[in-house]
Amino acid sequence: MQPPHEGIPHGIPLHRSWATGPRLGSTDPGTFTAMTAWGQLYEAAEGNPATNTRVQIKNIKAYYLSKTDKKWHILQSSVMLEGAAYREDFSGNVNTAADIRYESDGSISVKAGNGYNFHFWAPSRASINPIDVMGMFTTVQARLVVDNFNKPDDRSKARYILSEGGDYWLNLTAHWNNLATNKDFGIGKFKYVKNNWQAFNVITLPEDQIRRNPPPI
Repeated sequence: MQPPHEGIPHGIPLHRSWATGPRLGSTDPGTFTAMTAWGQLYEAAEGNPATNTRVQIKNIKAYYLSKTDKKWHILQSSVMLEGAAYREDFSGNVNTAADIRYESDGSISVKAGNGYNFHFWAPSRASINPIDVMGMFTTVQARLVVDNFNKPDDRSKARYILSEGGDYWLNLTAHWNNLATNKDFGIGKFKYVKNNWQAFNVITLPEDQIRRNPPPI
């Protein structure tokens, strides 16, 4: 959560708190009793010349560190995830159906661009005991894949970046209400998606606590 992003997301004003580096959000859930892991895929600010490359995403997971037993407990785990194409700056919460392809292992692959990202999340929220939350950790895996195998493989030209995050929610069924019913607990480092699988993570603990309580990965 300390170094700057590997790449800057396209279409995000640089004054945004997460435009150039990861940031912590609300580490205390307060009275919120649910959460979800989420992530966001962007073209990098320098542009993405690859036209025959998709990003495959899978295995979104969320854990919390308990104040009671000082152990990590899993809250969410899903190969599949849900999402939509949102305006890159999220203005007006405008979104549309994303270019999603369902893969044989139960995961999905997507494209982003033309002023839209791909914002995704776990299929269902998880309940939390807000007074027992010492820390939150979410993770997801992603890699580059070929879109059309009858066309040249241009993954070497791809400039996709992905960041993992997480939200507290008022409860399991609350509707989005301009951030009145949810608040993020962190937005992780944007990293370039590569041909091999990588993990993209966010964690709310400072480094010394992470070393004492490493997450289960």
